[in-house]
Amino acid sequence: MNNAAPRKRRKVRRVVVASSLAFVLVAGGGTAWALDRFVVDHVEISDVTAYEAQQSASSSSGDSSDAGSSSATNSGTITSTSYTSGDTDVSIKKVTTGSGDDTVTYYVADVTLDDATTLRSAFANDEFGTNIVEDTSDIAADNDAVFAVNGDYYGFRDTGIVIRNGVVYRDKGAREGLAFYRDGHVEVYDETTTNAQTLVDAGVWNTLSFGPALLEDGQVVDGIDDVEVDTNFGNHSIQGEQPRTAIGVIDDNHLVFVVVDGRSTGYSKGVTMTGLADIMKSLGATTAYNIDGGGSSTMVFDGELVNDPLGKGQERGTSDILYIGGLSSAVSS
Repeated sequence: MNNAAPRKRRKVRRVVVASSLAFVLVAGGGTAWALDRFVVDHVEISDVTAYEAQQSASSSSGDSSDAGSSSATNSGTITSTSYTSGDTDVSIKKVTTGSGDDTVTYYVADVTLDDATTLRSAFANDEFGTNIVEDTSDIAADNDAVFAVNGDYYGFRDTGIVIRNGVVYRDKGAREGLAFYRDGHVEVYDETTTNAQTLVDAGVWNTLSFGPALLEDGQVVDGIDDVEVDTNFGNHSIQGEQPRTAIGVIDDNHLVFVVVDGRSTGYSKGVTMTGLADIMKSLGATTAYNIDGGGSSTMVFDGELVNDPLGKGQERGTSDILYIGGLSSAVSS
């Protein structure tokens, strides 16, 4: 009930940013395409909740039913660093290594799911399209999330396979993706060798399209420090020591999420892609995958921001999150 006013203020701020960029482009001799490409919202689906409900209702197999919603109705127990509801467990810890300018601080969420569909996705403003953004904590609040991390920022680009909560949103294979299956296993796959419907038919519940893969069969993947995910303006590379978000697979329905803070001397300098892979390996992951980082790297637990983005405590808007619901029904312990 309290979301309406904050959301209105966020949209006003976005208009101010868009107007400012438009002035800069005109004054600097730029072209309108940049404003349209990187700032202006392009909404393809204006009510994602209704769209997913419609898709589930029209599914003849029944497999697209909202199985993940059970986590929002079953009461759970929550502490400052953990959440338990049935067989779903979330445990949060902070890790600091090094000292001085070499300090690295990151946050680990060890997550066991009662069912793979308990891990859900949500979009900024409950809309699907490009350039639609909202802070991770606000998307989490809108969806009663106990735990959430930023997603792959699908809305920055118009390529990739986007399947969320069993529903196809985009089918333009372009890179190495990550697929979460309903049976609990997670795997890295080549988007260009398949299509979205084939994945859904095989039991895929969610996909992410960013990368690269960090670990394969428990080993660090060669060459990951030279990977470029996007080569267009504004996102040329993901190289160097940066804030990061990654997902690791320990076993079926057993995942580990890591958010590394960075660009903050004395608190956390960030890590290279290989450094991130080493962290995931140390946590016992056999498969690991990098998703959107930088100022987007955020972890939310019990309605609060866990990490300190860029050492400023300020989030950068993103297009999507992965989350576990049920905050309103959780009991403190």
